[in-house]
Amino acid sequence: MVPGTSKGTVLNSWKAVWVVLSDDGVEFYKKKTDRSPKGMIPLKGAIIVSPCQDFGKRTLVFKITTDKKHDHFFQASHVEEREFWVKDIKRAINCIQGGKRFARKSTRRSIRLPDAVNLTELYTLMKDQDDGVKELKLEQEHRIFNHCFTGVTVVEWLISKEKARNRPEALMLATGLLNEGFLQPAGDLAKEGAESGEQTAFLDETHALYYFADSGFFCEGYSSDEDVLVKEEFRGNIIKQGCLLKQGHRRKNWKVRKFILRDDPAFMHYYDPTKDDEPLGSIHLRGSVVTAVEYVPDAKKYDIDGNLFEIITSDEIHYFLQAATTEERKEWIKAIQAVSKSGK
Repeated sequence: MVPGTSKGTVLNSWKAVWVVLSDDGVEFYKKKTDRSPKGMIPLKGAIIVSPCQDFGKRTLVFKITTDKKHDHFFQASHVEEREFWVKDIKRAINCIQGGKRFARKSTRRSIRLPDAVNLTELYTLMKDQDDGVKELKLEQEHRIFNHCFTGVTVVEWLISKEKARNRPEALMLATGLLNEGFLQPAGDLAKEGAESGEQTAFLDETHALYYFADSGFFCEGYSSDEDVLVKEEFRGNIIKQGCLLKQGHRRKNWKVRKFILRDDPAFMHYYDPTKDDEPLGSIHLRGSVVTAVEYVPDAKKYDIDGNLFEIITSDEIHYFLQAATTEERKEWIKAIQAVSKSGK
């Protein structure tokens, strides 16, 4: 569930709504706390188009056309969010066509977790430094995965701590943690399992690698000792991550980038959100200054307005960024300020 922006079919206006993907449709609410939806878009026989280019300057839009040829438009806050929605909606449509049940809305219901199970509490126990699942550096397919663990390790930990009575029960719990985003797949095998749509998407295998969602996980290929200093940038804990608009230093154009903020050492890496590659660049935050700004040079030229902030590094390099909302800008500024003071 995430908030989105939808286009009204009568007034031709855009409004922020809270959207929920259910078994057979997309429900939208005026606000998150509402008990009943304002409406529901049936997905049986529906077609989804992404990206949707119907609105010129308005980006990150996708379109759902129902079986009765009614068009519904939604706009995400960043590229990654749109791709997540499109992927899940396509899966739901395919499940309906194949006579299967889409199990994204409720992990607890879809895998029959006991009502007494608290996944947040279980995740906290798993991350315990002394008694939890140990994070390791594992080598696989010419790559080194840092701060991760195997599927077998998770299953055996759940059984040893009496959180599950047997392997099938442990698999259900692990799948619940995976579906709710507490655990993330690392490597091709685990990712294929997570995307399979099977009832137990978590794999009880030694070659299936996973990591904690808020850990310092990173993957690297074989490299020389000269790269050690660069790798140190990735060893801090992840404090915050998400997509922001970033102004380029040369052409001054604006592009969506995925940012990952780490502490100790204090670095902020940015990536192309459409690719699973190495970072495009990094910002060393130790001793930097971050402030909200109302104006950026050349911003108007690219229709950039509102929720802007600036990072000035200790080397006097200026970075201009834009968040999706005022609240998100506050959160980023607060997190970066904390890391710049405490991180190396």
